[in-house]
Amino acid sequence: MKTINEISKTIQRDETILQFGEGNFLRAFVDWQVDIANEKTNFNSNVVIVQPLQNGLSKMINDQKGLYTTITRGIRDDEVVEDYRIINSVSRCINVYEEFDKYIELSKSDKIKFIISNTTEAGITYSPNCKLEDTPAASFPAKVTQFLYSRYNHFNKKGHGINFIPCELIEKNGDNLHKIIIKYANEWELEKDFISWINNECIFANSLVDRIVTGYPRADANNICEKIGYQDNLLDTAELFHLWVIETKKENVKKLQKEFFLDKAGLNVIFTDDMSFYRTRKVRILNGVHTMMVLAAHLYGIKTVDEALNDEIVFNFIKDGLFNEIIESMDGDKNMLIDYANDVLNRFRNPFLNHQVLAISLNSTSKFKTRDLPSVLSYIEKKKTSPKNLSFSIASLIRFYKGKNIENRSMKGFYNNSEYLIKDDESVLKFFEDLYKRFDENKEEDRKEIVKQVLSKSDLWGCDLTSLSNLEETVLYYYNSICQKGMKKALFDLKNRN
Repeated sequence: MKTINEISKTIQRDETILQFGEGNFLRAFVDWQVDIANEKTNFNSNVVIVQPLQNGLSKMINDQKGLYTTITRGIRDDEVVEDYRIINSVSRCINVYEEFDKYIELSKSDKIKFIISNTTEAGITYSPNCKLEDTPAASFPAKVTQFLYSRYNHFNKKGHGINFIPCELIEKNGDNLHKIIIKYANEWELEKDFISWINNECIFANSLVDRIVTGYPRADANNICEKIGYQDNLLDTAELFHLWVIETKKENVKKLQKEFFLDKAGLNVIFTDDMSFYRTRKVRILNGVHTMMVLAAHLYGIKTVDEALNDEIVFNFIKDGLFNEIIESMDGDKNMLIDYANDVLNRFRNPFLNHQVLAISLNSTSKFKTRDLPSVLSYIEKKKTSPKNLSFSIASLIRFYKGKNIENRSMKGFYNNSEYLIKDDESVLKFFEDLYKRFDENKEEDRKEIVKQVLSKSDLWGCDLTSLSNLEETVLYYYNSICQKGMKKALFDLKNRN
């Protein structure tokens, strides 16, 4: 079989983007978009990747001369779609631990305009003991500070600032990166003019990324390579949907959009000075629906998200909770919310994702607090009553967390003669283990106390939920239903309750 190098080639373009991270997400999200922009506009840019950790994919990427295939697949217009694209927007990958000189040399390039990153949530953090003279410094922000200081000196302390667009999944990722870089500059006693240069010449955008990337298709790789007719050791799979929201100061929005014009290629890239609507929409709809339904779905007997969408009873629960409670609780353009919600349901139906509901159940208490509780609170404030589907979700959480034998942040749960692992902080698991030791779910008075104890635990939710309009009563009703009738009958009856 031919290799990818034999059927395609890297196209020589200016390296304008320095990318920290060579993993599946950036290659199927950022580099994929750059490739499309190169094809459809005069963007004409290549990405040079920096491998931020000592162990990574730099050798594999360079062996394939930056080439790899993305397979985006899912449901479009009710049909299964698979799109194959050879990405030629990556020029090379630098292992900064072995090629620090090449990394610093890039800081002196007047072609480099952007730094994009995805070093995971742990990447944009301050690490002590990093020094300017390290080759390289240990932390990602410290490495960037080294890069910027070299650039500042090379260009005689004038101009040539960098546009930063981090993709790490933390709120205000660009602002946080900026703060840590300034902290290192001060700690290393670098001149005040350098700090002024960072503040005045560089743009630190915040960004919100939205695409499910499933990465290397290990089980199907051989079949895919047979289908495409060449060997590719860097296959990268993702869903069809993508969204990139880039937030910067009002005065910088047009400047950044003019330079980083991926939206001109028809890509779903939004430039704004306030992404709060988009962030809230993603957290409360995409993430919120996941968290709302997975525990009930698991106890119902569902294994994957697409299976949940194909079960009429579970789907009614999801749809009613999404459109009649979550969206109803939200502010903003209702048409935009509904369109996004429909996109989310199509994404959940994607048969290629194989998204296990039990995997999504990790840390469900903190997830519910962040993703779903705001919808509960807003709904109650607007409607003066509790939302039935979200209340059912809380009841499902209470029953799902019945377990014992805590070990390594997990606890054994039991339902319908089946065992499963409940994974959360040990303090949360201990609370539920002790709760179910003290009270018997088979007794009506004990069930009432179980619900009261959970809802009133302010350190779990940030407030006492028993104080909210008829929430305790509604959750208890559904918890009784689950315990007495079983999850399948309880979910079936849910639709018909006024």
